[in-house]
Amino acid sequence: MIASRGLRIAAMSGAACVAQPAMAELPEPVRAMIDAAIATGDETKVRTIAEIARQTNPADNAEIDAIVADFNTALAAHRKAEEEAKLAALREADLFENWSGRGELGGFRSTGNTTNTGFTAALSLDRQGIKWRHRLTGRADYQRAGGVTTREQFLARYEPNVNVSDNFYVYALAQYEADRFQGFDARYAISGGMGYQAIKGKAVQLSLKAGPAYRVTEFTDGRSENRIAGLLALDFDWQITERLKLTQDTNAVAETGGSAIAIIDSRNTSIDLVTGLDAAIARKLKARFSYAVEYDSNPAPGAVQTDTLSRVTLIYDF
Repeated sequence: MIASRGLRIAAMSGAACVAQPAMAELPEPVRAMIDAAIATGDETKVRTIAEIARQTNPADNAEIDAIVADFNTALAAHRKAEEEAKLAALREADLFENWSGRGELGGFRSTGNTTNTGFTAALSLDRQGIKWRHRLTGRADYQRAGGVTTREQFLARYEPNVNVSDNFYVYALAQYEADRFQGFDARYAISGGMGYQAIKGKAVQLSLKAGPAYRVTEFTDGRSENRIAGLLALDFDWQITERLKLTQDTNAVAETGGSAIAIIDSRNTSIDLVTGLDAAIARKLKARFSYAVEYDSNPAPGAVQTDTLSRVTLIYDF
């Protein structure tokens, strides 16, 4: 809805200048009803009221059409000015402007290499430009009981991408993970490739990306492995209602060794699948329940392949 005073004045003044000789032909209550709809700046309301007016006053259709045409012209000019102002602000913004973010805080329950409950926190930052987008993400899951740490998992990720068309973009990714209960002190990954916005609706969005990757894993037993890899990712969001949103994020990294034997003996496919349900509490505050599956096909000795995490958190957007 656009309630700009300038738009209302332009639309109504334009309407007042149209078809002066026929002005008196349109009944005053009908004109007042159309003017009231125009004053809201709501295109749907104007269209609906105008259609009713045409049906009840068929002799005055030309005058009604002229009023609506002037409103549409003023509306288009207003939207164009808004878009130009937005683009100008993006061009002139410095590195520390136009950032938005979300903080997440709550608890988790894990199964797999450890079975316990604990504390989870996350922070993500986004900067949206005309073509470029930067995203920073950090997450920590931690649990300590009886003086013993039973879960300690950290994730940090930086992903810039640039649009090359309406639906395609090029991405880069740098990621760090640490989870000694899964058998590694650190795991680093870098990747780059193409992404595709398959669905860009108001209620449903779906994006896919794929590209080569390089991953270095430092195990808790002192070993270190370097692998050429491939990255596949899916990001799905569905705004079910005004206050309820379903999200689905999937990342799969398939590693292969440098020889045919290594493909069989040291192949390691890791999958991180997260499904979440967000429920709005206030304008910037929402509750989130998420279920994550973390899978490594070839884990470190003594570790199991699959971990699950159920998280209940509060999210604040800023």
